[in-house]
Amino acid sequence: MTLDFSRDKPIYSQLVDRICGDILKDKLLLGDRLPSVREYAVETGVNVNTVQRVYKELEAMNITETKRGQGTFITTSEVRITALREEMKNQLAQNFLTSIEALGFSKEEMLDVLQNKS
Repeated sequence: MTLDFSRDKPIYSQLVDRICGDILKDKLLLGDRLPSVREYAVETGVNVNTVQRVYKELEAMNITETKRGQGTFITTSEVRITALREEMKNQLAQNFLTSIEALGFSKEEMLDVLQNKS
């Protein structure tokens, strides 16, 4: 299954976001083993080097742990996943605010729209 990627963000970053999203949506659970680098490269249709960078980034974020000879696993730290959830929520909110301000909308206008959509 080859994925469609956006041109405005590096592919490795989009894959990091995808894996983090899968963790937050419980598609990937604490302690789950990720596919090998080669398997994930084939699954996503990207270069093996890109997947290596993805796994390296996830490990630097303390989202995954690599066990020599066994593979790469999602962290078992619920505290880290809770922190990831907060980080991603704040990042989405900041991106939204930046976008609406660039288009000339006020925060108040958008809050009104959001409240009426609920």
